[in-house]
Amino acid sequence: MAASSRAQVLDLYRAMLRESKHFSAYSYRTYAIRRIRDAFRENKNVKDPVEIQTLVNKAKRDLGIIRRQVYISQLYSTDKLIIENQERPQT
Repeated sequence: MAASSRAQVLDLYRAMLRESKHFSAYSYRTYAIRRIRDAFRENKNVKDPVEIQTLVNKAKRDLGIIRRQVYISQLYSTDKLIIENQERPQT
């Protein structure tokens, strides 16, 4: 993978994770983050430049979908779940 392709893929990965963390619903948030990680891991060994570009274009479309869904979820937000209010133990 060319350096510019690699940088572009990493930027998309980070942007998708960052945007997914804005979902107001816990279940959507955790599902989106898990699905993004799984999809990128699944395709990490792809070497064909044409296939890489196809996957990058799909990820860009998916990022747009995530952004729209985050916006919609913020319009109709609900109370946080009990699991979200728990503090994490500090180590």
